[in-house]
Amino acid sequence: MIQRVTVPSLFPPPVYSHASVVEAGTKLAFLAGSVPLDADGNLVGAGDPVRQAEQVLANLGEQLHAVGSDFAHVVSTDVYVVSGEPTVLSAVWEVVEASGLRTGPHSSTLLGVACLGYTGQLVEITATAVVPEHAEE
Repeated sequence: MIQRVTVPSLFPPPVYSHASVVEAGTKLAFLAGSVPLDADGNLVGAGDPVRQAEQVLANLGEQLHAVGSDFAHVVSTDVYVVSGEPTVLSAVWEVVEASGLRTGPHSSTLLGVACLGYTGQLVEITATAVVPEHAEE
């Protein structure tokens, strides 16, 4: 079971929770950073952080599916964007907000960074998710 917590004494977050609590004994998946590469290893959306965010989320969905989970069971993400411009960060966040990750809402941090691991990469998302019991082998 996931308990999403918005702390009343803090500024209310727009579309995420301050914390997510998972009961002991729950199966968790800690996912590596999802990147904007296609199945052949080609960069998708060169120079376009919004298109890259869409690819990253599609890939994240595949990662979640592979472990028996989905966007609704994500409890935490870190969203990395190569930019120091609030408008670019906001544009990427709008893509995240429009995805199924908003279902929770999950706990998230949005960060502007200097660079990421692949040449031309502008967006990466790491996630932690609950794997529902029905997904167990």
